[in-house]
Amino acid sequence: MKLEGAVFDLDGTLLDSMPAWNNAGPDYLRSLGIEPENNLGARVRKMSLYQAACLFRDEYGVQKRADEIMAGIDRVIEKFYFTQVQAKPGVTEFLKKLENEGVKMCVATATDMHLVKAALDRTGLYRYFGRIFTCTEIGHGKDEPDIFNTALEYLGTDKESTVIFEDALFAVETAKRAGFKVCAVYDALEEQPEKLKALADYYIQSFAGI
Repeated sequence: MKLEGAVFDLDGTLLDSMPAWNNAGPDYLRSLGIEPENNLGARVRKMSLYQAACLFRDEYGVQKRADEIMAGIDRVIEKFYFTQVQAKPGVTEFLKKLENEGVKMCVATATDMHLVKAALDRTGLYRYFGRIFTCTEIGHGKDEPDIFNTALEYLGTDKESTVIFEDALFAVETAKRAGFKVCAVYDALEEQPEKLKALADYYIQSFAGI
């Protein structure tokens, strides 16, 4: 297969940022005097920011509008994105290789746009992507295929020659159900790496050297 289009997840795929997200929701609740459940970070990783805000409002009784909760979570994690976040090893070199080969690229992420832009600017990756799509913009999390379908439409490439790069099992499952080819990317926080590896069309431990 000749690769013509690539859709990249951000956190855990391009960026070494999942530990920060794993703590953002619980830290936000603690700032309000609410003690979160032990597995909250894992639950929130599968959601858009809006879905997480609704969870905090409905299950934890946070007496704020969803947009206010989203802004609060963003404030918890902003410093990390603006001053600390790093690209995963080999990412820059891999994107440059795809650019040189004429592959069209975009980002599909659950992270809010201002954080995405800050992280991509900081890491020097912004220039490689023609467009960024967020779950908030699309109106659905990655438990639905809408963001992948929208990204494919933007790229204008055939589904058969386009690959989704993802680190999260639930997102890989969604993309596969929608008929996409998927390259799963190892991240230490994925709880079922063997299932992820078995489901994906391709699997990489790291972008370094590929």
